Amino acid sequence: MINNFFVLSPRGDTVIAKTYRSKSGVGAHERSHTEAFFRKVKFWDGVAPGTPGMDTTLGLGSGKMSSSGEGGEGTESVKRFGDAPPVFVMPDGYSYMHVKRNGLIFGCATEKNVSPVVVIELLSKVAKVFKDYCGTLSEESIRKNFILLYELLDELIDYGYPQVTQTENLKAFVYNEPIVVSPVVDTGKMINPKTASASAVHKPVIGSVDADGKKTSLSTNQKNEIFVDILERLSVLFSNNGYVLNSTIDGCIQMKSYLAGNPQLRLALNEDLAIGRNTSTTYGSGVTVDDINFNDCVNLSEWEQGRTLSFYPPDGEFIVLNYRMTGEFKTPFRIFPSIEEVEPNKLEIAIHVRAEIPDNHFGANVMIEIPLPQTTTVASCNVVSTAGANGVNAEYLSQEKKLVWTLKKFPGCTEQTMRAKVTLSGPCTSQIRREIGPINMNFEIPMYNVSSLQVRYLRIAENMPGYTPYRWVRYVTQSSSYVCRL
Repeated sequence: MINNFFVLSPRGDTVIAKTYRSKSGVGAHERSHTEAFFRKVKFWDGVAPGTPGMDTTLGLGSGKMSSSGEGGEGTESVKRFGDAPPVFVMPDGYSYMHVKRNGLIFGCATEKNVSPVVVIELLSKVAKVFKDYCGTLSEESIRKNFILLYELLDELIDYGYPQVTQTENLKAFVYNEPIVVSPVVDTGKMINPKTASASAVHKPVIGSVDADGKKTSLSTNQKNEIFVDILERLSVLFSNNGYVLNSTIDGCIQMKSYLAGNPQLRLALNEDLAIGRNTSTTYGSGVTVDDINFNDCVNLSEWEQGRTLSFYPPDGEFIVLNYRMTGEFKTPFRIFPSIEEVEPNKLEIAIHVRAEIPDNHFGANVMIEIPLPQTTTVASCNVVSTAGANGVNAEYLSQEKKLVWTLKKFPGCTEQTMRAKVTLSGPCTSQIRREIGPINMNFEIPMYNVSSLQVRYLRIAENMPGYTPYRWVRYVTQSSSYVCRL
């Protein structure tokens, strides 16, 4: 299936590498191969170089390859190709596949005609298992636990084929203990009793050794805790007058359990939850999702009557269910752009963003990008922000020809405006004007979800006296593709 497996750091260093088979005797994880692979991923030019005599453009971004017309005049290539695809061919004849997790690149190479989806799923599973056993996924944690991780790799993949990929099934074959990487900043004393530490969920699923060499046992030192995340990723497309053209919510309920004895859990959702757009519910009376799928461990015997799930939580991080919602819903942010041509070679661009989330919520790490024409020579930005907004900054990146507007905190029920004056090297034609945009917005909203899907309760199914677990529930809304046309 695969010839080799490797993990690269954000700098391109090989952290872990393992060869399963190689015809030539040189694995594709060797330094020369991984360096060429990393350069291709880091500086993707939209061309797959694996086919001899051919340049295959993979249609990413708005990039165009240089070509010469009949008169011999060449068109300048536009270097907007976006990120490298997860699968591409290199000149060594191998097909390279990779996924990115926490800045690390989990990759492999194969000379066989394998299913890319299967390999991508395998790489994602390996990254998940590494995180479950190390507690946190970072370059430091991998370097400190490379003996444990090589032991896991021996059980995960055999001769290039996946074998055991479930966290709980691997426990019987693993004998090394993880070394826990301590967090950079200890924020434990700054948290109120009703809030869990951000590092509380980053604990290994087996007994570990701390930085001082002291052994920690899950049975004696571990609190009975379970973490529940309701994650929603929004894909929204706006027209240039602020109307929603297309909108989708991709959500999931994710858990990580540290409960002793692995008791059965009961999870209850909204009683008025309806599945399918054809269900007879009045507008606004309940939550309607298009489709929903469950983990194999979930028992659905009480789902139809009371929207209740029962299951024995597996070890490590797992997804209880995935759901999808399309159609009309209240978008957290509305974008209203305007472009005015004040002179033949000068433009004024105004971006008005309105937060339609409640005032007790806020958008975090908001970033708005506006691509500009390649003929842009200079651009200046001015931000009009309301009270409560923190970390507001707008700048023009001349190398990438785009405006970047960032806000660390965007309070709900407020409006923010950014104005930019753009000077072009020539007159603004209709073709140059089409190079402006689309506007792309990235954000995260903690403790808020758009779909109104709620966890009514999370309980232990059996009555166990003296067994009082800590239950932490978190709602997070993120942008997947939040785009406004110009």
